[in-house]
Amino acid sequence: MNEALPSVSARLERLPFSRFHLALLVMGGLGYTFDAMDAAIIAFVLPAVKVAWGLNSLHVGLLAAGTSAGGILGATLAGWLGDRLGRRSVMMWALALYCSASVLSSAATSWQMFLLCRIIAGVGTAAESVIIAPFLTEFAPSRFRGRFAGALAGCFSFGYVGAAILGASVVPLSAQAWRVAVIATAAPVLMLLWWRRALPESPRWLEARGRHAEAGKIVSGIEARVARQFGPLPPLAASATASTIIKAPPVPMSGYRQLWGRTLRRRTAVAWTLWFSIGFSYYAFFTWIPSLLIESGLTVTKSFVFSLAISVAQIPGYFSAAYFNDHWGRRTVIAAYMSMGALSALLFAFAKAEWALMLCGMSLSLFINGVYAGLYSYTPEIFPTCVRTMGQGSSTAISRIGAMLAPVTVGILFPLYGFSGVFGLTTTLLAIGAFCIACLGIDTKNRSLEDIETGGSFKTISHSIDNEFAR
Repeated sequence: MNEALPSVSARLERLPFSRFHLALLVMGGLGYTFDAMDAAIIAFVLPAVKVAWGLNSLHVGLLAAGTSAGGILGATLAGWLGDRLGRRSVMMWALALYCSASVLSSAATSWQMFLLCRIIAGVGTAAESVIIAPFLTEFAPSRFRGRFAGALAGCFSFGYVGAAILGASVVPLSAQAWRVAVIATAAPVLMLLWWRRALPESPRWLEARGRHAEAGKIVSGIEARVARQFGPLPPLAASATASTIIKAPPVPMSGYRQLWGRTLRRRTAVAWTLWFSIGFSYYAFFTWIPSLLIESGLTVTKSFVFSLAISVAQIPGYFSAAYFNDHWGRRTVIAAYMSMGALSALLFAFAKAEWALMLCGMSLSLFINGVYAGLYSYTPEIFPTCVRTMGQGSSTAISRIGAMLAPVTVGILFPLYGFSGVFGLTTTLLAIGAFCIACLGIDTKNRSLEDIETGGSFKTISHSIDNEFAR
């Protein structure tokens, strides 16, 4: 028998942005910061380990690809497990795995051991990255979900800036200083792991599994915390109709095949196209740009200032897109930033002066990373709760494939077609992504996750709720 109780969605939708949401954002953001630091520090570590172990170019290439290789497995597994075992438990195990492998890699006595640790760390970082965005998105009301998820993704930028500073200041100190840099990227995660013990499971996931009592208890705890901060909560909106109030039966377990069923295949195709194009473009640019410019006789990239400027440009890229996520909508943000990224890549191909290279490089970095702020908000939204982490996980895995193909493809193209050929390809891929989402993407602005999932009539709670909590 159905019991008339307010749904998790209706109760979460009426909440204002509170200290609870801020705590989620900080914890998830720190996870992304350390993930990025771990991935980025390898660029500074590789020259040191190459000398220490007498490696050739093949060995260095394998070490560079290790994290991405592990990431494909980690993203795929985490997506599958997150929809079956729950978001929280998979995220916690992924964080512990990544931290342990990173610490072990700092003590590696051979390149083979270092490679194995990097692959395992890649499994952990990708798994955590896949879970964080869908997990925290399921707590955020539609009114600020775009800014929330976009700002969450923006924390990647702090990790890249931190890795640039750490790599330039610590790694050159001695032949073994690279070990200290690797430990530094992993050690803070121990504190984060302890902190995250207080995280609840996603009530939306629990409700989808038919565990209504647990979901209700978690939401009641959240409501109590918000009420202590703002006072009594407003009544549920009239738009929470009977169909959203009656307890639904649990959703059947789903697999990756459902992503390509009639209902979701368009969304899956859009997501995979976007993630592949941005993954390929990002790693083609950040992996090869220093070498390509030096090959062209330019020395600007030898400067730490150039590397730091490119990294710092990520910050306004992420957070400007996060701001526009809720004002323009995620579909518009992704299409606009991809288009501007394509233009930046085209201008970069023809830039000659060092100031122009710096400006175009910063512009490309800004817009590419702005795309990620849109994608980390958009991707969890377009997949239903029962396959949400599988949708995110498969998209991330496709992105990692693009990341692995990019260095090889650029290495083949540059001798044949030069600088313009490489950035011509980047321009084309970004333009394809922009066209794809503009024509085939669905609009998620100001819509609850349930409304996006069903395409039904459940409308989001009015913005006026925020005014009821104004001080």
